[in-house]
This record gives sequence, structure tokens and C-alpha cells, in this order.
Amino acid sequence: MAKKPTNVSERKVNVSTKVTSNKATTKLSNGVFVYTGAISIAELAKSLDILPSEIIKYFFMKGKLLNINSLLDDEMIGTICLENGFDFQKKEVVDAENFENLQIKDDPNDLTYRPPVVTIMGHVDHGKTTLIDAIRNSNLVDKEVGGISQSIGAYQAEINNKKITFIDTPGHEAFTAMRSRGASVTDIVILVVAADDGVMPQTVEAIDHAKAAGVPIIVAINKIDKPGADVNKVKNDLLAHDVVLEDYGGDVIAVEISAKQKINIDKLLETVILVAEMSQLKANPNRYAMGIVLEAELDKQEGPKATLLVQNGTLKTSDYLVAGTCYGKVRRMTNEFNKILNTALPATPVSVIGLSEVPQAGDHFMAFSSEKEAREIALRRKQIKESKEKKMTSAATLEDLFNMKKEGEIQNINIVLKADSTGSAEAVKASLEKINVPNVKINVIRASSGAITESDVLLASASHAIIYGFNVRPDAKTRAKALEEKVEIRLQRIIYALLEEIEAAAKGLLKPTYVEKIIGQAEIRQLFKVSKLGTIAGCMVVDGTIKANSPIRLLREGVVIYEGKIASLRRGKDQAKEVRSGFECGILIENYNDIKELDIIEQYEMVEEKA
Repeated sequence: MAKKPTNVSERKVNVSTKVTSNKATTKLSNGVFVYTGAISIAELAKSLDILPSEIIKYFFMKGKLLNINSLLDDEMIGTICLENGFDFQKKEVVDAENFENLQIKDDPNDLTYRPPVVTIMGHVDHGKTTLIDAIRNSNLVDKEVGGISQSIGAYQAEINNKKITFIDTPGHEAFTAMRSRGASVTDIVILVVAADDGVMPQTVEAIDHAKAAGVPIIVAINKIDKPGADVNKVKNDLLAHDVVLEDYGGDVIAVEISAKQKINIDKLLETVILVAEMSQLKANPNRYAMGIVLEAELDKQEGPKATLLVQNGTLKTSDYLVAGTCYGKVRRMTNEFNKILNTALPATPVSVIGLSEVPQAGDHFMAFSSEKEAREIALRRKQIKESKEKKMTSAATLEDLFNMKKEGEIQNINIVLKADSTGSAEAVKASLEKINVPNVKINVIRASSGAITESDVLLASASHAIIYGFNVRPDAKTRAKALEEKVEIRLQRIIYALLEEIEAAAKGLLKPTYVEKIIGQAEIRQLFKVSKLGTIAGCMVVDGTIKANSPIRLLREGVVIYEGKIASLRRGKDQAKEVRSGFECGILIENYNDIKELDIIEQYEMVEEKA
């Protein structure tokens, strides 16, 4: 019997961590043809001990002209195997450079309890950092600018001899991207809601991110000691956002606390341990470390510095790391108190120095046995990333959904829905959820009223979702962010057109004909009333170009309030054919005078798109 490792230095890796070849392999065993990669007719014929001409003839009779070197897809291979009395099985081989996709199967005897990773989320100033302060008996709040968290912090606490790892995600709207990263690595979300303030915009965003990540939520109703605290109102507000507490027959636990007065903190932590035990969180410390980069920066004195969360295995000083497309040797490893560590077990957050460059937050990392191996894998990952960036997007597009459905791959269509009113948002959401296509689920991860914002774009990017705007528009800054994040924004004004488009994509029948292209936006800065003409808008073109002959729509706080045409476009006293970004102009809208300062005049054209 093999000796079981007695300490973390005797780590083992149950998967190959060498850079493997992409060459296909085949094997016939007990009547089952096992293969990897793409197989040619010659290779398949040799493995099955049949003539290549028989395979070529079979496909010729099916209307396909192939030769001995033609590569066969999985369906073709399966057909030939079954025709010749063999079963077949394809094995997916993951190269070491794609280590985040490794399917690791640990011996159950090697698995041990690991601490839960808990993300604390909520609206700004609802007491998230004060809660961590109470848990750690530290004084984090005083160290922060204005008492507001400005970056992701990761900390560990020990309760009843069991550790819990906390990630403090900033609650301010400007840090939505950090909040989405927090949700992607966490086991449990503590949603902090102030009892005197109730559910606020960032509370709803936090709920959306937690649901998108598919993790259990524990609600901490904070500030119960303050005058005006209304716990029941908080519970009812949460119910309106599909967070059903145990009091109302749901499965979400709520704990009433005061982080400042340290009331019920122990009860909250016991609840975390209870939920963690129900989730049976385990990891194998006897392997090379794998995990996620939480945050990274370039330190002027120490060079590239990264905050890592070890998710499996044990990280040691002197290990060689690949993080994203960077590599290096762990020269120093410290915890949140800046204490030097030699080892970091699963669910431990650490700060490391020694990488070749600064990785990106959200990158996966893995430890390897040698610098040469780490360097080769990092270089290969960089090449793969550059290649993918040229042809792929991080979020889904409707055309992607159509193509994946045709190939039988798609199961979920994630949608972020924004509408001109709450009623419209709920109506469209209800209609979308009624679409019934076999093996396809329409998942509306956010449905709310108001203009499409950068927060919506970040959520869509994190959730591989499409944004649909129903009678609302994004501004130029949001469109630029969507372009940067490669998030598709689809805009509709008619509910049945929106539903038909989604249903067609779900069924694999999408036939796009025309798409809308925004050509310019002008902000109304002044109003001039002329008795014979009406109200002239004194505008500044803030994006693109405004033309005299294209249709326009009038936006007020991102919501469409009128659609029509330009009756007159002027630069100074002269008529103009077009006015470019950065220039002022006067616009008279045909048959419409109800305009206000700061309204946006948006111009668009319909462009034919090939199916």
C-alpha cells in the first residue's frame, strides 16, 4: 500500500502538469473505441481494422465526398463505430496551459474540511467594513478614505476553532466590477442591509451578483440599535426582490445585528459555519496550489504584487507560479497582517511577490514544479489569450446563441433587462420566462427600470449575458464600456419583436435583417422659443455626428420620450448638413416642442445585416 503524505510538503498532483501535445490518440479496448482530438479516416480505419475505402464509400453514399486524410467529427466517428459493431467514447484532454479547466478527482481520503469563503456585500455605508471590524476586533474603517472601502480586502477569522475567510467588497456604485469579482470566488454571501435605510440600489446589485454566482445568501440586518430601525420593512423589501427569508417560508436566513455595538455577531458567524457545513466544503491540501487572483498592483519598491486566494492544494514559498499569463517564483508570502508565511492552505488569502508582471484580478493561478515549466506554460497561455481575443468576446451575443443552439450546445440564455418603467420591466420579464423551447432556459438576471448603465454592462460581462433595452437607451459612455467589455446591447421598442428575437435565437432560427446603428448624440444646453417656429434646442454634439436627414429620438434620463425627425439643423445662422462631435448647433425637432435642458437628441440609422 502506498504511503499517505503526512505533511503538505509531500504534495501530489493527480493530473499531468506537463505541456502536452495536441496530437490525437486512439485505443480499442473491449469493443469500445476510445479517442481524443480530431481523427482522420486513415487513423479510424487502422484502429477499427477495416479498410479506409469502406468508410469513404459509406460517406459517399450519404452525399459526402471525403478522402483518406479527411478529418472526422464526433458524429461521423460515432456512426462508423456503431456501423461496425463498436461502442465509442471521446476523452477530453486538458493541456497544462488550460489548468483552470482541469477536472481534478481527488481521493476522498485526501479531502479535508476547508474554511468557507464569505463575501460581504451591500449598499455604501450600510456597515460592511464595520462588520469585518467587529469580527476581527480590528480597526479597518479608520484606515479607509472617508470610511468607504476602496479596494478588495481578504481576511481570516477563527470562530469555535473553525476558520472563515472574508472578502470585503466595496459597496459604492463605482466599484461594481470589484463586487462581481468577489461573487465569482465566494461560497457564501453575507448581504448587509441597514435597518434604518432598507434596500437600496447597490443592495439590489449585490443580490443580482450573488444570484448570478449561484451562492447561498445570509442577510445581516444591521444597525438595529439606531432610531428609526424597521426590520420588518427590510424583510418585505427583500421579498420584492425574490429574497425569501425563513420567516416567510423561504430558505434565506436573516440575522439581526449591530456591527457597531457588536450585537449578535457570534450568531451571524455560527450561521455562516452552519451553512458551510451543509455545503460540505472540502479540498485536498496535498497537491500543488490552484486558485484565483483577487487583486494585483505594481509596488514601487517590491515590483508586481498580487493578492491570491488559494482554492485547492497548498501554496509554498519557493513554488513556481503561473497566474494568468504571468509566471514567477514566490519570493515572499504574507497574510493580511503582513506576517510572513511559509505555507498557505486551501481558502487562505495571501499577498505574494515574485511574478514577472502584474496579473489581472480574476485570473486563475497554479503552482508548478520548475521555473522552465512555468515559463513555457505562461508563454503558451499568452499566445492562446491573444489568439482568442481576436475572435471571441467575453459576453454572449445573440448570433453566438443562434450558432450554439444549431450545434446543440446552449442551455441558458442570460439577459439583463432594462425598461422605461418598473411595470414594463416586469411585463417583459414575465413574457420572456414564458418562452418554452426544449433544453433552453431564459434566465433574466436583472429586470429594472431606467437607462442602461455601466453597472448593467459589468453584470452582463460577468454573467455572459445580453443586455436588452426596452424603450431605454445607453449613453455614449455606457456604449463605450459595452464595446470595451464586448457586451452586446440590443434595443427594442415593441415587446413582441423582442420576444420573437429571443425565441428565434433559442430555437436556432435567428435571421437578422436590420440592426440599429447610433450615429450621434447631442445634449440640449439651452432653449430658444421662436413664435413662428417653436422651441429651438441649443445643443452640443457629445458623440458621433448629427445629420440633417436621419431619424432621431429624444431621451430624458435615458428613457425615450419622443421619436421623429429634425426639421432644421443649423451652425450659427447657416443651415448645416451635419455637425460633428465637440461642436455646437441649433436643432428644431419636427412637430415637437416639449424639450428640456439636458435632454439628449440621439440620431440613428438602420443598417442591413446579412443573416
